[in-house]
Amino acid sequence: MTEPNTPNDGRRSALAGWAALGLGAVGLSLLALGTAPLAALAGGLMSAAVVVVSGERLNRASEKRIGLYAAAARGHVPLNDDVHQQEPTQLARAVQSTAENAREMSRKLSVLRAVIDGMAEGVWITSDDGRVIEHNNALKEMLYAGRELVGQRADELLKSPELQEAVEKACRESQSARLELAVEGVRPRVLSIHISPLGRELGGSAAVFFDVTELRRLEKVRKDFVANVSHELRTPITAIRGYAETLKSGALSDPVNAPQMVDIIHRQSERLSELVEDLLEISRLESKQLQLTQKPIELAEAAARALETVRPKSQARNTALELQVPPGLWVLGDQRAIEQVVLNLVDNAVKYTPANSHVIIGAKQNGAEVVLTVRDDGPGIDARHLPRLFERFYRVDKGRSRDMGGTGLGLSIVKHLVNGMQGEVSVESTPGQGSTFSVTMRAAPAGQLAGAEPAEAPGDGMGVN
Repeated sequence: MTEPNTPNDGRRSALAGWAALGLGAVGLSLLALGTAPLAALAGGLMSAAVVVVSGERLNRASEKRIGLYAAAARGHVPLNDDVHQQEPTQLARAVQSTAENAREMSRKLSVLRAVIDGMAEGVWITSDDGRVIEHNNALKEMLYAGRELVGQRADELLKSPELQEAVEKACRESQSARLELAVEGVRPRVLSIHISPLGRELGGSAAVFFDVTELRRLEKVRKDFVANVSHELRTPITAIRGYAETLKSGALSDPVNAPQMVDIIHRQSERLSELVEDLLEISRLESKQLQLTQKPIELAEAAARALETVRPKSQARNTALELQVPPGLWVLGDQRAIEQVVLNLVDNAVKYTPANSHVIIGAKQNGAEVVLTVRDDGPGIDARHLPRLFERFYRVDKGRSRDMGGTGLGLSIVKHLVNGMQGEVSVESTPGQGSTFSVTMRAAPAGQLAGAEPAEAPGDGMGVN
């Protein structure tokens, strides 16, 4: 036989509903915590607020119900059907409100998770013992694409005692830290890492990883550039100043040495002028101040004009220049830029090949591209130098390069000009077997050749380096 409901039964019913509702909301937060700790960290507080607000609402309703039952039992107030009808309505509204908040929270957590996974920076979360419990996709790609990160310690992943110490301090002492690590591997990287605590209540730590490899490389390039410019300028300036002071101190009246000193001063001033012009040219190219046109240019004619500029130097060294570019081969580019590319590459070949050598300029069409080649039979270049050959001021043999009068910027200018015409330049070389520089450019479409203009007359262009 069923016993009638008592006030305690009503209170237990209300409290049971509240507990189930609260556990459901907390369970949602814990589920999010397992898949998206960063999102759950933000969303957990809001979920907790939902539980508290709903719990207080239900608690007030339960207390009111219990108070009414107690008063009715003492005969102070009558107990009617309104009492039975009010509580279910309030409970239903509280449950509906909490469910709507839970759905909204789930949506926000999903959006936040997608944002974190879409970040370029790597992110990980560690437990209070310093082990990774969650990370985003960027960190996986940044560190070890084929290795599981969850469950690992910082020093196990990156072999860095400093990082492990920073993680432990964040977990135990709530201290934030920043550090920079060089990570070895197939693709060496430099990572800037910011570690911060999650909080004493939550425990653990969070870390954000920034890939600063390219930034550090550019900083090194800038420092090297400043050092190289200073060194290159110092040599001619020192020579000019030294010989000028010698002449001033009395050597000007020396009929034998005075003309030689004046000649040296003149040569060094020319070298200084070339260096400054090349630096200005590199600056214009890098800042996009020099606009390169994209017109159909007949490659054989442009190459022939460049060879005429280099021919006096090649004849002095008895170096044969052979033009093997077939006529009627048209490319899209800037006429003066193309001539300068050929000029710099041929001049470079003439400088660094021994006397009585051969330099061959050839070209062929390969589909929508035309490949121009400058091949010499000189001493060749060791493989370790090839990746840096187009850097500013990089020289394979620094002493010999300066003796030949080069500024060390010729190949760098070539690279910038070719890239500005949407082409590519590369080099192949074997010690003792010569070198081949290849320039790939876009072939001019047949429909544009009808409007092609004849080559312009020679004008001031970029200097030979």
